[in-house]
Amino acid sequence: MKKIYTLIAAALLATGAAAQNPTAYFMEGSTFRSQFNPAFAPLRGYVNIPAIGGVNINKIRKKYLRAHIGLILQEPFLYSRTVRNNVRIVKPDAPDDEVFEVTRTASAHEFIESFEKGYDTPVGERGVTLSGGQKQRVAIARTLLKDNDILIFDDSLSAVDTETDAAIRLALKEKKQGMTTFIISHRLTTLAEADFIIVLEDGRVAQQGTHDELIHQKGLYQRIYQIQSALEEELDAV
Repeated sequence: MKKIYTLIAAALLATGAAAQNPTAYFMEGSTFRSQFNPAFAPLRGYVNIPAIGGVNINKIRKKYLRAHIGLILQEPFLYSRTVRNNVRIVKPDAPDDEVFEVTRTASAHEFIESFEKGYDTPVGERGVTLSGGQKQRVAIARTLLKDNDILIFDDSLSAVDTETDAAIRLALKEKKQGMTTFIISHRLTTLAEADFIIVLEDGRVAQQGTHDELIHQKGLYQRIYQIQSALEEELDAV
């Protein structure tokens, strides 16, 4: 059975569940990302990920980690090239069919096709001609084209609306079932699908459980849930 790993953090919050091909959701990206960098070894204990055999991550060669982990940042870097070439940069010989498949998964194909020059549209240095959400979706498509074993979204869905966020996560589930995915996010609607959640507060485990269990427990997760739910109700009432 496929499980979902999740970490969230405002004061540090995380969710996870052991699995063969897990998907995970996180907040506090820099803390989590550093665990994949052997230069930042924990002071005590060690980090292991079931997706890479439960091996101490510091015993894995850096070259192997970099070759098998895809990272999508909240502020992705795009090159002063066309949309097509920005997606293909990780796999220059990729045929258009592969490019279109990953852009559809990233909910980017439709807006790219709406441009006058389509995939041949120049995006400018750092993607200045695209909106924040469009840049994130192009970066997601680019990373998916490499077909990594582990994928880390570092709050890289923050600039898209909730509907697009949900569409991308659904497409990832359907098309990338053999991939372990970590999603760093501040939206509890994104985290709700996790199989198991660990809440970290002040660097310590404060709560553990599923989304449904934690929203009924007093603690950080419940407080964030109540605040976000109240905001959604206010917006719906407008």
